[in-house]
Amino acid sequence: MATLSVAAILAENARRRPARTALVEGERRLSFGEAWQAALAQAGALTGLGVRPGDRVALMAPNTTEFPLAYYAVAAAGGVVVPVHLLLSAGEIEHVLRDSGARLLLVHPAQAETGRAAADALGVPVVTLGGEFDRLAAEAEPLPTYATRAADDPAVILYTSGTTGVPKGAVLTHFNLVMNATVCAFDANDVRPDDIALGALPLFHAFGQTVSLNSTWRAGATLVLLPRFDAARAIELMVKEDVNTFHGVPTMFVALAAAAAEADVLPELRVCISGGASLPVAVLERFEAAFGARVYEGYGLSETSPTATVNQPVFGTRAGTIGHPLWGVDAEIARAEVEDRVELLPPGELGEVVIRGHNVFSGYLGRPEATAEALVDGWFRTGDLGTKDEQGFLKIVDRKKDVIIRGGYNVYPREVEEVLVRHPAVTQVAVIGLPDELHGEEVCAIVVPAEGGAADAAALIEWSKEHLGRHKYPRRVEFAEELPLGPSMKVLKRELRARYTG
Repeated sequence: MATLSVAAILAENARRRPARTALVEGERRLSFGEAWQAALAQAGALTGLGVRPGDRVALMAPNTTEFPLAYYAVAAAGGVVVPVHLLLSAGEIEHVLRDSGARLLLVHPAQAETGRAAADALGVPVVTLGGEFDRLAAEAEPLPTYATRAADDPAVILYTSGTTGVPKGAVLTHFNLVMNATVCAFDANDVRPDDIALGALPLFHAFGQTVSLNSTWRAGATLVLLPRFDAARAIELMVKEDVNTFHGVPTMFVALAAAAAEADVLPELRVCISGGASLPVAVLERFEAAFGARVYEGYGLSETSPTATVNQPVFGTRAGTIGHPLWGVDAEIARAEVEDRVELLPPGELGEVVIRGHNVFSGYLGRPEATAEALVDGWFRTGDLGTKDEQGFLKIVDRKKDVIIRGGYNVYPREVEEVLVRHPAVTQVAVIGLPDELHGEEVCAIVVPAEGGAADAAALIEWSKEHLGRHKYPRRVEFAEELPLGPSMKVLKRELRARYTG
Protein backbone atom coordinates (compact mmCIF):
# COMPACT_ATOMS: atom_id res chain seq x y z
CA MET A 1 0.00 0.00 0.00
CA ALA A 2 1.39 3.39 -0.97
CA THR A 3 1.59 5.76 1.99
CA LEU A 4 1.79 9.53 1.97
CA SER A 5 1.26 12.38 4.44
CA VAL A 6 0.99 16.14 4.19
CA ALA A 7 3.22 16.09 7.30
CA ALA A 8 6.12 15.00 5.05
CA ILE A 9 6.25 18.52 3.58
CA LEU A 10 7.56 19.87 6.89
CA ALA A 11 9.38 16.68 7.96
CA GLU A 12 11.50 16.60 4.78
CA ASN A 13 12.55 20.23 5.19
CA ALA A 14 13.61 19.51 8.77
CA ARG A 15 15.79 16.73 7.38
CA ARG A 16 17.16 18.58 4.34
CA ARG A 17 17.51 22.19 5.54
CA PRO A 18 16.90 22.24 9.32
CA ALA A 19 18.52 25.64 9.93
CA ARG A 20 16.68 27.48 7.12
CA THR A 21 14.05 29.97 8.33
CA ALA A 22 10.62 28.43 7.79
CA LEU A 23 8.30 30.93 9.43
CA VAL A 24 8.34 34.59 10.46
CA GLU A 25 5.57 36.29 12.44
CA GLY A 26 6.42 39.63 14.03
CA GLU A 27 9.49 38.98 16.18
CA ARG A 28 9.04 35.20 16.08
CA ARG A 29 11.29 33.20 13.77
CA LEU A 30 11.30 29.44 13.46
CA SER A 31 13.65 27.26 11.42
CA PHE A 32 12.33 24.14 9.69
CA GLY A 33 13.98 22.02 12.36
CA GLU A 34 12.32 23.99 15.16
CA ALA A 35 8.92 24.04 13.44
CA TRP A 36 8.96 20.25 12.97
CA GLN A 37 10.04 19.59 16.57
CA ALA A 38 7.19 21.85 17.77
CA ALA A 39 4.69 20.04 15.50
CA LEU A 40 5.85 16.60 16.77
CA ALA A 41 5.50 17.77 20.39
CA GLN A 42 1.98 19.07 19.66
CA ALA A 43 1.18 15.80 17.85
CA GLY A 44 2.22 13.99 21.05
CA ALA A 45 -0.19 16.22 23.00
CA LEU A 46 -3.01 15.43 20.52
CA THR A 47 -2.35 11.69 20.87
CA GLY A 48 -2.49 12.16 24.66
CA LEU A 49 -5.89 13.84 24.21
CA GLY A 50 -7.15 10.71 22.44
CA VAL A 51 -6.78 11.83 18.81
CA ARG A 52 -6.31 8.74 16.63
CA PRO A 53 -5.51 8.44 12.92
CA GLY A 54 -8.61 9.42 10.93
CA ASP A 55 -10.11 11.56 13.72
CA ARG A 56 -11.24 15.05 12.70
CA VAL A 57 -9.71 17.99 14.55
CA ALA A 58 -11.20 21.46 13.98
CA LEU A 59 -8.68 24.32 13.79
CA MET A 60 -9.71 27.94 14.25
CA ALA A 61 -6.87 30.46 14.13
CA PRO A 62 -5.75 33.56 12.24
CA ASN A 63 -2.45 33.81 10.31
CA THR A 64 -0.26 33.47 13.39
CA THR A 65 2.45 30.88 14.10
CA GLU A 66 -0.14 28.72 15.87
CA PHE A 67 -1.97 27.85 12.64
CA PRO A 68 0.81 26.15 10.62
CA LEU A 69 2.21 24.36 13.68
CA ALA A 70 -1.20 22.96 14.71
CA TYR A 71 -2.02 22.09 11.07
CA TYR A 72 1.13 19.99 10.74
CA ALA A 73 0.70 18.58 14.26
CA VAL A 74 -2.76 17.23 13.36
CA ALA A 75 -1.34 15.75 10.14
CA ALA A 76 1.58 14.20 12.07
CA ALA A 77 -0.85 12.60 14.55
CA GLY A 78 -2.73 11.11 11.58
CA GLY A 79 -5.78 13.33 12.16
CA VAL A 80 -7.87 15.19 9.61
CA VAL A 81 -7.72 19.00 9.79
CA VAL A 82 -11.06 20.82 9.65
CA PRO A 83 -10.19 24.52 9.21
CA VAL A 84 -12.88 26.89 10.52
CA HIS A 85 -13.54 30.25 8.86
CA LEU A 86 -12.90 33.05 11.34
CA LEU A 87 -15.96 35.11 10.40
CA LEU A 88 -18.50 32.41 11.18
CA SER A 89 -21.10 32.84 13.92
CA ALA A 90 -21.33 30.32 16.79
CA GLY A 91 -24.29 28.66 15.02
CA GLU A 92 -22.33 28.27 11.78
CA ILE A 93 -19.31 26.87 13.65
CA GLU A 94 -21.67 24.41 15.34
CA HIS A 95 -22.73 23.17 11.87
CA VAL A 96 -19.08 22.60 10.85
CA LEU A 97 -18.26 20.76 14.10
CA ARG A 98 -21.39 18.60 13.95
CA ASP A 99 -21.20 17.86 10.23
CA SER A 100 -17.50 16.96 10.32
CA GLY A 101 -17.80 14.89 13.49
CA ALA A 102 -14.90 16.83 15.02
CA ARG A 103 -13.40 15.14 18.09
CA LEU A 104 -11.65 18.32 19.28
CA LEU A 105 -11.49 22.06 18.59
CA LEU A 106 -8.14 23.84 18.65
CA VAL A 107 -8.94 27.54 18.94
CA HIS A 108 -6.84 30.71 19.06
CA PRO A 109 -7.52 32.98 22.09
CA ALA A 110 -8.87 35.69 19.74
CA GLN A 111 -11.64 33.31 18.57
CA ALA A 112 -12.03 31.36 21.83
CA GLU A 113 -15.33 32.87 22.94
CA THR A 114 -17.24 32.09 19.73
CA GLY A 115 -15.49 28.76 19.17
CA ARG A 116 -16.09 27.59 22.73
CA ALA A 117 -19.79 28.53 22.61
CA ALA A 118 -20.24 26.32 19.53
CA ALA A 119 -18.17 23.44 20.91
CA ASP A 120 -19.86 23.50 24.33
CA ALA A 121 -23.29 23.23 22.70
CA LEU A 122 -22.16 19.93 21.14
CA GLY A 123 -19.97 18.66 23.97
CA VAL A 124 -16.81 18.88 21.83
CA PRO A 125 -13.61 19.34 23.91
CA VAL A 126 -11.72 22.63 23.35
CA VAL A 127 -8.01 23.37 23.67
CA THR A 128 -6.79 26.96 23.41
CA LEU A 129 -3.77 27.48 21.17
CA GLY A 130 -0.80 29.21 22.74
CA GLY A 131 -0.63 28.84 26.53
CA GLU A 132 -2.80 25.76 27.08
CA PHE A 133 -1.72 23.79 24.00
CA ASP A 134 1.96 24.76 24.51
CA ARG A 135 1.81 23.46 28.07
CA LEU A 136 0.28 20.15 26.94
CA ALA A 137 2.93 19.86 24.21
CA ALA A 138 5.75 20.54 26.70
CA GLU A 139 4.46 17.79 29.00
CA ALA A 140 3.78 15.25 26.22
CA GLU A 141 6.13 12.71 24.71
CA PRO A 142 6.82 14.04 21.15
CA LEU A 143 5.95 11.58 18.39
CA PRO A 144 9.12 10.00 16.92
CA THR A 145 7.76 10.59 13.38
CA TYR A 146 4.42 11.20 11.68
CA ALA A 147 1.65 8.58 11.64
CA THR A 148 1.35 6.35 8.57
CA ARG A 149 -1.48 7.31 6.24
CA ALA A 150 -2.61 5.90 2.89
CA ALA A 151 -2.30 8.35 0.00
CA ASP A 152 -6.09 8.37 -0.43
CA ASP A 153 -6.87 8.90 3.26
CA PRO A 154 -8.55 12.24 4.09
CA ALA A 155 -6.12 14.98 5.20
CA VAL A 156 -8.30 18.11 5.28
CA ILE A 157 -12.04 18.80 5.12
CA LEU A 158 -12.73 22.26 3.71
CA TYR A 159 -16.21 23.69 4.17
CA THR A 160 -17.38 25.43 1.01
CA SER A 161 -18.86 28.86 1.64
CA GLY A 162 -22.38 27.60 1.04
CA THR A 163 -23.78 29.97 -1.59
CA THR A 164 -26.31 27.20 -2.17
CA GLY A 165 -27.76 25.91 1.09
CA VAL A 166 -25.63 24.86 4.06
CA PRO A 167 -21.84 24.58 3.66
CA LYS A 168 -20.64 21.15 2.55
CA GLY A 169 -17.38 19.52 3.61
CA ALA A 170 -15.07 18.88 0.64
CA VAL A 171 -12.79 15.96 1.53
CA LEU A 172 -9.21 16.38 0.30
CA THR A 173 -6.73 13.53 0.54
CA HIS A 174 -3.01 13.53 1.35
CA PHE A 175 -2.41 12.74 -2.34
CA ASN A 176 -4.56 15.73 -3.44
CA LEU A 177 -2.73 18.20 -1.21
CA VAL A 178 0.85 16.94 -1.58
CA MET A 179 0.48 16.83 -5.38
CA ASN A 180 -1.10 20.30 -5.53
CA ALA A 181 1.66 21.80 -3.37
CA THR A 182 4.38 20.03 -5.38
CA VAL A 183 3.03 20.94 -8.81
CA CYS A 184 2.34 24.56 -7.74
CA ALA A 185 5.91 24.86 -6.44
CA PHE A 186 7.86 23.15 -9.20
CA ASP A 187 5.79 23.05 -12.40
CA ALA A 188 3.30 25.92 -12.43
CA ASN A 189 5.31 28.59 -10.64
CA ASP A 190 9.03 29.10 -10.47
CA VAL A 191 9.36 28.83 -6.67
CA ARG A 192 12.94 28.74 -5.37
CA PRO A 193 14.30 27.68 -1.97
CA ASP A 194 15.63 31.18 -1.24
CA ASP A 195 12.24 32.82 -1.91
CA ILE A 196 10.40 34.66 0.84
CA ALA A 197 6.60 34.72 0.51
CA LEU A 198 4.03 36.89 2.27
CA GLY A 199 1.29 34.82 3.92
CA ALA A 200 -1.55 37.34 3.89
CA LEU A 201 -4.25 35.02 2.52
CA PRO A 202 -6.27 33.37 5.28
CA LEU A 203 -4.66 29.98 6.00
CA PHE A 204 -8.06 28.48 6.87
CA HIS A 205 -8.93 28.92 3.19
CA ALA A 206 -7.78 26.54 0.44
CA PHE A 207 -5.79 29.18 -1.51
CA GLY A 208 -3.76 30.33 1.51
CA GLN A 209 -3.26 26.79 2.75
CA THR A 210 -2.00 25.23 -0.48
CA VAL A 211 -0.34 28.11 -2.32
CA SER A 212 1.04 30.18 0.56
CA LEU A 213 1.75 27.56 3.22
CA ASN A 214 2.17 24.12 1.64
CA SER A 215 3.75 25.01 -1.71
CA THR A 216 6.12 27.59 -0.15
CA TRP A 217 7.30 24.97 2.33
CA ARG A 218 7.33 22.24 -0.32
CA ALA A 219 10.01 24.33 -2.08
CA GLY A 220 11.84 24.89 1.22
CA ALA A 221 11.15 28.64 1.09
CA THR A 222 10.27 31.06 3.92
CA LEU A 223 6.74 32.19 4.83
CA VAL A 224 6.22 35.60 6.47
CA LEU A 225 2.80 35.77 8.15
CA LEU A 226 0.60 38.86 8.18
CA PRO A 227 -2.27 38.17 10.62
CA ARG A 228 -4.48 41.01 9.36
CA PHE A 229 -4.24 42.34 5.83
CA ASP A 230 -3.65 46.05 5.53
CA ALA A 231 -2.05 47.27 2.28
CA ALA A 232 0.31 49.86 3.80
CA ARG A 233 1.39 47.40 6.53
CA ALA A 234 1.85 44.65 3.92
CA ILE A 235 4.17 46.88 1.84
CA GLU A 236 6.22 47.82 4.96
CA LEU A 237 6.52 44.18 6.01
CA MET A 238 7.48 42.99 2.52
CA VAL A 239 10.25 45.60 2.36
CA LYS A 240 11.49 44.80 5.90
CA GLU A 241 11.60 41.03 5.35
CA ASP A 242 12.85 41.09 1.71
CA VAL A 243 9.66 39.39 0.51
CA ASN A 244 9.77 38.62 -3.23
CA THR A 245 6.59 36.53 -3.56
CA PHE A 246 3.01 37.71 -3.06
CA HIS A 247 -0.18 35.64 -3.26
CA GLY A 248 -3.47 37.51 -3.07
CA VAL A 249 -7.09 37.90 -4.08
CA PRO A 250 -8.20 40.78 -6.34
CA THR A 251 -9.30 43.00 -3.41
CA MET A 252 -5.71 42.82 -2.08
CA PHE A 253 -4.24 43.78 -5.47
CA VAL A 254 -6.66 46.75 -5.63
CA ALA A 255 -5.55 47.94 -2.16
CA LEU A 256 -1.82 47.43 -2.82
CA ALA A 257 -1.94 49.30 -6.14
CA ALA A 258 -3.59 52.25 -4.35
CA ALA A 259 -1.21 52.16 -1.35
CA ALA A 260 1.89 52.00 -3.58
CA ALA A 261 1.57 55.72 -4.34
CA GLU A 262 1.95 56.60 -0.63
CA ALA A 263 4.83 54.22 0.12
CA ASP A 264 8.43 55.44 0.39
CA VAL A 265 9.90 52.11 -0.73
CA LEU A 266 8.29 49.20 -2.56
CA PRO A 267 9.31 45.53 -2.31
CA GLU A 268 11.08 43.91 -5.25
CA LEU A 269 8.53 41.27 -6.16
CA ARG A 270 9.45 38.40 -8.48
CA VAL A 271 6.33 36.21 -8.32
CA CYS A 272 2.77 37.51 -7.78
CA ILE A 273 -0.16 35.11 -7.95
CA SER A 274 -3.82 36.11 -8.00
CA GLY A 275 -6.75 33.78 -7.39
CA GLY A 276 -9.96 33.40 -5.40
CA ALA A 277 -11.99 35.52 -7.84
CA SER A 278 -11.54 37.07 -11.30
CA LEU A 279 -8.89 39.79 -11.43
CA PRO A 280 -10.09 42.71 -13.57
CA VAL A 281 -7.50 43.45 -16.28
CA ALA A 282 -7.41 47.14 -15.27
CA VAL A 283 -6.41 46.16 -11.72
CA LEU A 284 -3.71 43.80 -13.03
CA GLU A 285 -2.32 46.62 -15.19
CA ARG A 286 -2.41 49.12 -12.29
CA PHE A 287 -0.57 46.71 -9.99
CA GLU A 288 2.06 45.72 -12.55
CA ALA A 289 2.72 49.39 -13.33
CA ALA A 290 3.11 50.30 -9.63
CA PHE A 291 5.29 47.35 -8.59
CA GLY A 292 7.05 46.48 -11.86
CA ALA A 293 6.13 42.84 -11.23
CA ARG A 294 4.19 40.33 -13.32
CA VAL A 295 0.92 38.92 -11.98
CA TYR A 296 0.11 35.27 -12.73
CA GLU A 297 -3.64 34.81 -12.42
CA GLY A 298 -4.92 31.35 -11.55
CA TYR A 299 -8.15 29.55 -10.76
CA GLY A 300 -9.35 26.81 -8.49
CA LEU A 301 -11.96 25.67 -5.98
CA SER A 302 -11.92 23.99 -2.58
CA GLU A 303 -12.87 20.80 -4.43
CA THR A 304 -9.71 20.99 -6.58
CA SER A 305 -7.19 21.35 -3.72
CA PRO A 306 -7.60 24.28 -4.89
CA THR A 307 -5.31 25.11 -7.84
CA ALA A 308 -6.58 23.88 -11.21
CA THR A 309 -5.18 26.37 -13.75
CA VAL A 310 -2.77 29.31 -13.69
CA ASN A 311 -0.84 31.54 -16.07
CA GLN A 312 2.51 29.77 -16.22
CA PRO A 313 5.91 30.94 -17.46
CA VAL A 314 6.17 27.81 -19.65
CA PHE A 315 3.05 28.75 -21.68
CA GLY A 316 3.37 32.53 -21.49
CA THR A 317 0.83 34.74 -19.75
CA ARG A 318 -2.31 36.45 -21.03
CA ALA A 319 -4.10 39.10 -18.99
CA GLY A 320 -7.81 38.39 -18.48
CA THR A 321 -7.30 34.62 -18.61
CA ILE A 322 -6.67 31.97 -15.95
CA GLY A 323 -3.90 30.41 -18.04
CA HIS A 324 -3.48 26.67 -18.57
CA PRO A 325 -4.20 23.62 -16.41
CA LEU A 326 -1.54 22.50 -13.94
CA TRP A 327 0.75 19.58 -14.75
CA GLY A 328 -1.33 16.38 -14.55
CA VAL A 329 -4.66 18.24 -14.61
CA ASP A 330 -7.12 18.68 -17.49
CA ALA A 331 -9.56 21.57 -17.72
CA GLU A 332 -12.08 21.58 -20.54
CA ILE A 333 -15.35 23.25 -21.51
CA ALA A 334 -18.52 21.14 -21.45
CA ARG A 335 -22.10 21.76 -22.48
CA ALA A 336 -23.55 23.54 -19.43
CA GLU A 337 -27.20 22.56 -19.88
CA VAL A 338 -26.45 18.80 -20.07
CA GLU A 339 -26.19 17.73 -16.43
CA ASP A 340 -26.12 13.91 -16.40
CA ARG A 341 -23.04 13.50 -18.61
CA VAL A 342 -20.05 15.53 -19.75
CA GLU A 343 -20.18 16.62 -23.40
CA LEU A 344 -16.97 18.46 -24.28
CA LEU A 345 -17.16 21.49 -26.59
CA PRO A 346 -14.63 22.62 -29.24
CA PRO A 347 -12.31 25.65 -28.67
CA GLY A 348 -14.04 29.03 -28.52
CA GLU A 349 -17.42 27.71 -27.33
CA LEU A 350 -18.94 28.95 -24.07
CA GLY A 351 -19.79 26.26 -21.54
CA GLU A 352 -19.14 24.92 -18.04
CA VAL A 353 -15.55 24.44 -16.90
CA VAL A 354 -14.89 20.78 -16.01
CA ILE A 355 -11.73 19.47 -14.36
CA ARG A 356 -10.06 16.10 -13.87
CA GLY A 357 -6.71 15.18 -12.33
CA HIS A 358 -4.81 14.45 -9.14
CA ASN A 359 -6.31 17.59 -7.54
CA VAL A 360 -9.98 16.54 -7.62
CA PHE A 361 -11.42 15.83 -4.16
CA SER A 362 -12.83 12.48 -3.07
CA GLY A 363 -16.33 13.90 -2.44
CA TYR A 364 -18.56 15.85 -0.06
CA LEU A 365 -18.54 14.40 3.44
CA GLY A 366 -21.73 12.38 4.04
CA ARG A 367 -23.42 13.74 0.89
CA PRO A 368 -23.37 11.06 -1.82
CA GLU A 369 -26.06 12.81 -3.94
CA ALA A 370 -24.16 16.12 -4.02
CA THR A 371 -20.94 14.21 -4.83
CA ALA A 372 -22.65 12.34 -7.69
CA GLU A 373 -23.94 15.66 -9.13
CA ALA A 374 -20.46 17.22 -9.00
CA LEU A 375 -18.40 14.24 -10.23
CA VAL A 376 -19.72 13.16 -13.64
CA ASP A 377 -17.97 10.85 -16.12
CA GLY A 378 -14.67 11.27 -14.26
CA TRP A 379 -14.85 15.10 -14.38
CA PHE A 380 -15.60 17.64 -11.65
CA ARG A 381 -18.27 20.14 -12.72
CA THR A 382 -17.25 23.55 -11.38
CA GLY A 383 -20.44 25.55 -11.93
CA ASP A 384 -18.32 28.23 -13.63
CA LEU A 385 -18.85 29.30 -17.23
CA GLY A 386 -15.85 29.81 -19.43
CA THR A 387 -14.14 29.43 -22.78
CA LYS A 388 -10.90 27.86 -23.99
CA ASP A 389 -9.12 29.31 -27.03
CA GLU A 390 -7.05 27.57 -29.72
CA GLN A 391 -3.86 28.15 -27.67
CA GLY A 392 -5.40 26.46 -24.63
CA PHE A 393 -5.85 29.64 -22.55
CA LEU A 394 -8.93 29.39 -20.34
CA LYS A 395 -11.14 32.29 -19.43
CA ILE A 396 -13.85 32.41 -16.77
CA VAL A 397 -16.88 34.31 -17.95
CA ASP A 398 -18.96 33.96 -14.75
CA ARG A 399 -20.55 31.71 -12.17
CA LYS A 400 -23.39 29.74 -13.71
CA LYS A 401 -25.69 31.07 -10.96
CA ASP A 402 -24.52 34.72 -11.21
CA VAL A 403 -25.51 35.10 -14.87
CA ILE A 404 -28.16 37.81 -15.28
CA ILE A 405 -30.94 37.01 -17.73
CA ARG A 406 -32.34 40.32 -18.96
CA GLY A 407 -35.18 40.16 -21.45
CA GLY A 408 -34.11 36.65 -22.47
CA TYR A 409 -30.48 37.68 -23.08
CA ASN A 410 -27.58 36.43 -20.93
CA VAL A 411 -25.53 39.19 -19.31
CA TYR A 412 -22.25 38.13 -17.66
CA PRO A 413 -21.51 40.40 -14.66
CA ARG A 414 -17.76 39.90 -15.07
CA GLU A 415 -17.84 41.52 -18.54
CA VAL A 416 -19.71 44.57 -17.22
CA GLU A 417 -17.35 44.83 -14.21
CA GLU A 418 -14.27 44.76 -16.48
CA VAL A 419 -15.65 47.79 -18.39
CA LEU A 420 -16.74 49.83 -15.35
CA VAL A 421 -13.50 49.37 -13.38
CA ARG A 422 -11.66 51.13 -16.22
CA HIS A 423 -13.54 54.37 -15.45
CA PRO A 424 -11.25 56.75 -13.49
CA ALA A 425 -13.96 57.42 -10.86
CA VAL A 426 -14.27 53.69 -10.00
CA THR A 427 -12.04 51.74 -7.58
CA GLN A 428 -14.12 48.58 -7.32
CA VAL A 429 -17.42 47.37 -8.68
CA ALA A 430 -19.79 44.43 -8.34
CA VAL A 431 -22.54 43.81 -10.86
CA ILE A 432 -25.68 41.89 -9.88
CA GLY A 433 -29.08 41.07 -11.32
CA LEU A 434 -32.13 42.43 -9.51
CA PRO A 435 -35.73 41.29 -10.06
CA ASP A 436 -37.53 43.39 -12.69
CA GLU A 437 -41.17 43.03 -13.79
CA LEU A 438 -40.55 43.99 -17.39
CA HIS A 439 -37.22 42.31 -18.17
CA GLY A 440 -37.14 39.53 -15.56
CA GLU A 441 -33.86 40.88 -14.23
CA GLU A 442 -32.18 44.26 -14.41
CA VAL A 443 -28.45 44.99 -14.40
CA CYS A 444 -27.30 46.86 -11.28
CA ALA A 445 -23.75 48.05 -10.56
CA ILE A 446 -22.58 48.72 -7.00
CA VAL A 447 -19.59 51.03 -7.21
CA VAL A 448 -16.88 51.92 -4.68
CA PRO A 449 -15.81 55.37 -5.92
CA ALA A 450 -12.15 56.32 -6.28
CA GLU A 451 -10.85 58.78 -3.67
CA GLY A 452 -11.55 62.29 -4.82
CA GLY A 453 -13.49 60.90 -7.80
CA ALA A 454 -16.82 62.54 -8.61
CA ALA A 455 -19.40 59.77 -8.21
CA ASP A 456 -22.14 60.37 -10.75
CA ALA A 457 -24.52 57.52 -11.58
CA ALA A 458 -25.86 59.09 -14.79
CA ALA A 459 -22.33 59.66 -16.12
CA LEU A 460 -21.32 56.06 -15.40
CA ILE A 461 -24.44 54.74 -17.15
CA GLU A 462 -23.71 56.91 -20.19
CA TRP A 463 -20.10 55.75 -20.23
CA SER A 464 -21.22 52.09 -19.99
CA LYS A 465 -23.58 52.58 -22.94
CA GLU A 466 -20.60 53.51 -25.13
CA HIS A 467 -18.67 50.37 -24.21
CA LEU A 468 -21.36 47.69 -23.82
CA GLY A 469 -24.21 46.19 -25.82
CA ARG A 470 -27.71 47.59 -25.23
CA HIS A 471 -28.84 44.63 -23.12
CA LYS A 472 -25.68 44.70 -20.96
CA TYR A 473 -25.14 48.19 -19.59
CA PRO A 474 -26.35 48.84 -16.00
CA ARG A 475 -29.66 50.69 -15.76
CA ARG A 476 -29.05 51.24 -12.06
CA VAL A 477 -25.85 52.38 -10.31
CA GLU A 478 -25.52 52.44 -6.52
CA PHE A 479 -22.57 53.70 -4.48
CA ALA A 480 -21.03 52.02 -1.43
CA GLU A 481 -18.00 52.76 0.76
CA GLU A 482 -16.98 49.13 0.53
CA LEU A 483 -18.23 45.81 -0.83
CA PRO A 484 -19.17 43.01 1.58
CA LEU A 485 -16.45 40.36 1.61
CA GLY A 486 -16.64 36.74 2.72
CA PRO A 487 -13.97 35.01 4.81
CA SER A 488 -11.98 34.23 1.66
CA MET A 489 -12.10 37.91 0.57
CA LYS A 490 -14.60 37.27 -2.23
CA VAL A 491 -17.37 39.82 -2.81
CA LEU A 492 -20.63 38.45 -1.39
CA LYS A 493 -23.05 39.04 -4.24
CA ARG A 494 -25.91 37.30 -2.43
CA GLU A 495 -25.64 39.97 0.30
CA LEU A 496 -25.71 42.74 -2.28
CA ARG A 497 -28.75 41.18 -3.97
CA ALA A 498 -30.56 41.05 -0.59
CA ARG A 499 -29.57 44.66 0.19
CA TYR A 500 -30.66 46.20 -3.10
CA THR A 501 -33.76 44.12 -3.86
CA GLY A 502 -37.03 45.93 -3.25
